[in-house]
Amino acid sequence: MIIVGKAIISDDIKEQFFVCDLTKCKGACCEEGDLGAPLTEEELPILEEIYEKVKPYLMPEGIKAIEQQGKYIKDWEGDFSTPTVDGRHCAYANYDEKGILKCGIEQAKLDGKIDFQKPISCHLYPIRIKAYDDFDAVNYHRWQICDPACHLGDSLKVPLYKFLREPLIRKYGEAWYAELVEQIENPKAL
Repeated sequence: MIIVGKAIISDDIKEQFFVCDLTKCKGACCEEGDLGAPLTEEELPILEEIYEKVKPYLMPEGIKAIEQQGKYIKDWEGDFSTPTVDGRHCAYANYDEKGILKCGIEQAKLDGKIDFQKPISCHLYPIRIKAYDDFDAVNYHRWQICDPACHLGDSLKVPLYKFLREPLIRKYGEAWYAELVEQIENPKAL
């Protein structure tokens, strides 16, 4: 276990090798599971604001799901997530020409239409963060759909914390990430 600021980080974050291999998984993390992408309360007004600019990047069935369910939903536990199409893939996802399910929000950002990357839960995946009153639990979510990413990460020797450098900085900041790296790479110096 590693502690950086108010985050308690699982050792898996430093020990697990991981590099997404979309050619093999086809973006299955946008399709599998019980709900859409987890959302923070801060992201809810952002989805309201960007929807019209993101809409051209969505499939017709995604647009229909959003118009029927709303730009986000609240589940039985009071948590927010993106709506899904028929209980399957995220309504904000779209298939590219290679059959890979990708984020329409992210594509709109890449095309310069919006400034918002995508929900932080998606950007950080396979890291999942559970926020408690006094700390965040930062854990690696093991899922067989990511086996190709584990194999590719192992062959390239890229640990999860390095693969997810950008979203970890987005979530916690540069100084926090630098401290995480220091604790992982120089544990005796601390």
